[in-house]
Amino acid sequence: MRTVGIVVEYNPFHNGHYYHVQQSRKITGADAVVAVMSGHFLQRGEPALLDKWTRAEMALRGGCDLVLELPAAYSTQSAEWFARGAVATLDATGVVDALCFGSESGDIRSFRAAAQLLREEPASFKQALNDRLAEGVPYPAAYEYALSAHAAEQGIPPLAVAQPNNSLGLHYTLAIERIGSAINPYTIRREKSGYNDQTPSDESIASATAIRKLLLEAGDLDAARPFVPQTTLTLMKRDRDMGRIAADWRLFEKQLLHSIMTRSIEELGEIHEMTEGLEHRLLHTVRQLSEVRFESLLEQLKTKRYTRTKLQRALLAVLLNHKKSDFASNKLAEGPGYIRVLGFTPTGQALLKKMRTSSRWPVLMSAAGALDQLPYLALDIRATAVYALGRGANASSRDLLRDYYEQPIRIGMDATAAAE
Repeated sequence: MRTVGIVVEYNPFHNGHYYHVQQSRKITGADAVVAVMSGHFLQRGEPALLDKWTRAEMALRGGCDLVLELPAAYSTQSAEWFARGAVATLDATGVVDALCFGSESGDIRSFRAAAQLLREEPASFKQALNDRLAEGVPYPAAYEYALSAHAAEQGIPPLAVAQPNNSLGLHYTLAIERIGSAINPYTIRREKSGYNDQTPSDESIASATAIRKLLLEAGDLDAARPFVPQTTLTLMKRDRDMGRIAADWRLFEKQLLHSIMTRSIEELGEIHEMTEGLEHRLLHTVRQLSEVRFESLLEQLKTKRYTRTKLQRALLAVLLNHKKSDFASNKLAEGPGYIRVLGFTPTGQALLKKMRTSSRWPVLMSAAGALDQLPYLALDIRATAVYALGRGANASSRDLLRDYYEQPIRIGMDATAAAE
């Protein structure tokens, strides 16, 4: 069974995602699609609109066959480690032949060439990158400059890596190179709506960012109807009625403030992403604000060097108690060490049966009984508890513990098949 892997967040699953799933099947000739999906918190340092099980169900109803969780240790990271964790997970299954991602470029040759160039991070590239960072240039722009300069020296076509999908695509391809995976990369040109577009640019396709903005402004889930499959809309309404929609950072402001104010400056300095004295700036800023609102805090913290995304990831690391000691590069390079299943179809179940012998890592249906052997799993469990608390009075103690008892979502299976 030929299988293509995709790396996703589905915040929420929309028509553009459906197109990606279908095109990934088509251009790779795949019989099955495996999605590695972020859990409750995302790569740009944001909470997901819906919990990971609901989003897994959206993915399965939208054409995916098997949904695996990208652990919080990787899903909340910069593009390099986000991609490394996702590719390592797909590779560890032993069943994935190809990886297909969307990009602004649409030309896989430029990604392959750039990845081969950067595999060992040449000294000239590092020097050019550090020089631009020292000038106060934001990291994405500095990275693109350094890559372009080095590529020009080698006669390699330029790749606009400051564009978000190109950046992730390069890091997926680079991760394949660095871990020595046999997975073949493919790319689809991202059409119509851009990754960060704030407003819909097409009658049927809008970015997840634009859809979330539309939902917040309209206050009505039906505002998303033109841009999402009916199954997505139905699931969003179900979770709204259950009080399970976590709209944005505002629901976590009190938790964040508590996390900041109950730590000493030394303890804040031990948090991942707290670099160059950011912990001092953070504590000083919080003490100066009469009322802590996430947006106002970001505005006060922003400098030319720190992008909004970098700051969001730093604040999320505080909220989730992600410590530098857990995020050493040598630890992250080893990969998550486990495969967490969030949902599957009958085709996905067939893949899981193959993975009993092909997978290099343990395959988990829940977190029960596995915590002691898998330290990164503890971060996933903590993320679920923090996410549930964002619902305030709607959260039960059972919601905080869902990782221990929630079983994978099963779609298109009768009771006998589901029990196998």
